[in-house]
Amino acid sequence: MKSLSFLRNTAIALIASTLSMAAAVAEPLKIGYSDWPGWVAWEVAIEKGWFAEAGVEVEFEWFDYVASMDAFAAGKLDAVAMTNGDTLVTGATGAQGVMILVNDYSNGNDMVVAQPGITSTADLKGKKIGVEVGFVGHLLLLDALEKAGLAEADVELVNVPTNETPQVLASGDVSAIVAWQPNSGQALQQVPGSTAVASSADAPGLIYDVLAVSPSSLATRRDDWTKVAEVWYRVVDYVTDDATSADALGIMAARVGLTPAEYAPLLSGTKLLSLDEAKAVFAEGEGFSSLYGSSSISDDFNVKNEVYTEPQDIPSYIDPSITLGL
Repeated sequence: MKSLSFLRNTAIALIASTLSMAAAVAEPLKIGYSDWPGWVAWEVAIEKGWFAEAGVEVEFEWFDYVASMDAFAAGKLDAVAMTNGDTLVTGATGAQGVMILVNDYSNGNDMVVAQPGITSTADLKGKKIGVEVGFVGHLLLLDALEKAGLAEADVELVNVPTNETPQVLASGDVSAIVAWQPNSGQALQQVPGSTAVASSADAPGLIYDVLAVSPSSLATRRDDWTKVAEVWYRVVDYVTDDATSADALGIMAARVGLTPAEYAPLLSGTKLLSLDEAKAVFAEGEGFSSLYGSSSISDDFNVKNEVYTEPQDIPSYIDPSITLGL
């Protein structure tokens, strides 16, 4: 009787363990995203029910951008939408993400916006510029200054959180600010006569926007992440197809409380990458045309500006296999 009872209890324990494991596997993938056109585009798939069609359960959680990175670092998310440079920052501080998708690159949404009367980056010599030091806008500014024959020492940086840059420009305390949409657009609206003297359109590939997945989730649920990637390229096709782009624009605009007409310029400043374009970006190389090269440039910037102290192992942050396998 004792052996039968033992066997029964063992069987019950095994069944409970199996059910528990099955429940864990069935947990939805949790993805954090925020207000950037290349990430708001996920809303199309959410509304259309494409994840269910693909056979993967995904739960998207909406955040302010920095809060999304904090949630990922705290282990509350399986993946988060970030820039490639910020993926390195998050990893260097203890929560590595692996970039499996390149959604887009900024193609004008990130701007250096200057006060009226300032018409070029060269005009900023000796002036104060509001920028969130150590973040991607800082890197954009350095690139713009270099193109104008200036160095960082030729201007005075004022550390300003990106979401406060429109008010700071309007105050007159600085001659220019650096911000991305919607903050850059707000700055242009709040200061009549202000001008974008430089933008990410001048440096395509300086800022890639990606989906970064935790290594553990990627290792245990690779098939599910492959399905997520397949859905993403369905989204890109829907957003960029003339026959469906208006519907996509309406869905995206509604997510952030804007009209389609208001949202259209933000979307046009974002270069969504087709599958073939993304595959090209995943090729190893130097410079902005490669995710590897762009991330190396960001890594150098981050170390130089003491965002973190040690250079990062760039290949460990990139897994091209899912995109290249589609």
